[in-house]
Amino acid sequence: MDNLITFSITVFTGFFAITNPISNMTVFVSLTQGLDKATKRDINKRANITAFIIVTVFVLLGKYIFELFNISIPAFKITGGILIFYIGFEMLQSKKSNVKNIKNVDEDENIAISPLAIPILAGPGTIVTAMNFVANVNPIQTILVIAIFGLMSLLAYFTFRLSDLIVRIVGNNVISVIGKIMGLIIAIIGTGMIIQGIKISFNLITT
Repeated sequence: MDNLITFSITVFTGFFAITNPISNMTVFVSLTQGLDKATKRDINKRANITAFIIVTVFVLLGKYIFELFNISIPAFKITGGILIFYIGFEMLQSKKSNVKNIKNVDEDENIAISPLAIPILAGPGTIVTAMNFVANVNPIQTILVIAIFGLMSLLAYFTFRLSDLIVRIVGNNVISVIGKIMGLIIAIIGTGMIIQGIKISFNLITT
């Protein structure tokens, strides 16, 4: 039971840092600026449902994807760790990550799917994090990962729904500071994945 609690906290922290609903809230505000409340709610709902489905598919099929492309767990952890560290490092420098860049969004594009669901909510960093959590785990832990990401999707939904009010109350400066803290956590998670991958490669820990 203690192991499951520790695992759940680790998964929640990882997902919260990588999805960063507070920071992404400003993206939602800018993309939906000028739209009526009903349209905003519809975009918000579809974006989070789509993101949840995408991550769930990768969580459930991650093992088969590994086998199909002959991907080893150490290689995945090291490569994924480098990617996640890079995202966190860019956030610490107050840069928008290239894997989350939303420049030149077509006004006619379905923004609920792209860029909100992909890659803002379910981008490469989120998918890598999710697949890392279910690499070499039991079915109960896999279910926990899906449930926790579902919780994160709900959190993002309500954060986006209250976005206008939150921005007015908190202010952009506080949101920027939160973004930097999340960037540091993401970078640490990425470093941990790299260390784990190296240890497994050299049989320094039991896989």
